[in-house]
Amino acid sequence: MTEAGEATPVRGWRAIGFGGLLTALVLVAQAPAANVVPDETFEAWDRDGDGRLVPEEIPERLRGNFDRVDNDGDGFIDLEEHLAAIRGMARDLRADVRLVPDVAYAGDGHPRRRLTLVLPKQPTVSGPLPLIVYIHGGGWRAGDHRSGVRVLEGLVATGRFAGASIGYRLTDEVTWPEPYDDCRRALRWLRENAPGMGIDPARIMTYGHSAGGHLATMLAVREEGPDRIAGAIDFFGPKDLLAMRAQSPADGIIDHDAPGSPESLLVGGAVQERPEIARAASPIGFVGPGDPPLLVVHGDRDRLVPFAQSETFVKAIRKAGGSVVFLEIEGGGHGGFRNPRISEAVRAFLEHHLHGRGSPPRSGSLLDAPGS
Repeated sequence: MTEAGEATPVRGWRAIGFGGLLTALVLVAQAPAANVVPDETFEAWDRDGDGRLVPEEIPERLRGNFDRVDNDGDGFIDLEEHLAAIRGMARDLRADVRLVPDVAYAGDGHPRRRLTLVLPKQPTVSGPLPLIVYIHGGGWRAGDHRSGVRVLEGLVATGRFAGASIGYRLTDEVTWPEPYDDCRRALRWLRENAPGMGIDPARIMTYGHSAGGHLATMLAVREEGPDRIAGAIDFFGPKDLLAMRAQSPADGIIDHDAPGSPESLLVGGAVQERPEIARAASPIGFVGPGDPPLLVVHGDRDRLVPFAQSETFVKAIRKAGGSVVFLEIEGGGHGGFRNPRISEAVRAFLEHHLHGRGSPPRSGSLLDAPGS
């Protein structure tokens, strides 16, 4: 291990043993970090800084868990209750999955420049495993890498994939392109250490929701040469920052052009006043015929990220001769989809493009209802 908690690439897993590698990574995860905050997610959600969370401060998709996390029933969640919920998540991890949390991938000890490895205890295929890299959402201004564990663990438990959930600096301290550069740096660390973890660096696919979907897609359409990934899965991520307000539905709940919008915070000012940066941060401007395959999933009643963002993006890919599967979720909002066929399509996409097995899912409409 080098200075500031940076992990030295580990090579030759047969020489040190897989357990030895995990021990080394745990030591990295436990290394002292500079500028450590009690919990980055809690700090980001606690908008008024009073040290406690009320339902309105928690992302809408997670508010259903509020009463369970609020152990004493006093109507707010303090830091201790929040951390207890996170520890409970680790305890509830599937028995066939191994977790290596908080690995410092950048070497500077920054609490957000960390990743969590999600690895199968018993691979079920021979040779190095393909890697699914999850990137969290949160409007580029909230969230952390630990939230990706739940997304990855079911896929990893099959023994056919390895997983990594990566964090990146948020817009409370940086603007574009720093969050993207952090993701690129995390991928570089994963590639360098892939041989020691039984991972195939040539079979890496990104996966994200909302802002995470935006970053996952950008990595697919921008990276070239040895940095090109094998594909990306995007759930309702922004694709064209300059068009978001014009494409918003009548009941949209964000003025995307306002100076305080997530997109404006990302580009460092009102988005329409920074068109060059906004275009540089928009995946639609980088579409080309050589892009890896993409799976795009979007609800047609999304009030946060307009459905038209994905519609126009998919049209651009097809016009360029690229490969894309588009699942339009009828009646679906900004996540929380209930149709099991969506997760089946994700699994089929991964199996086809990372293992060469079966057929990819087909584009089309799915009702946001179980079994439809």
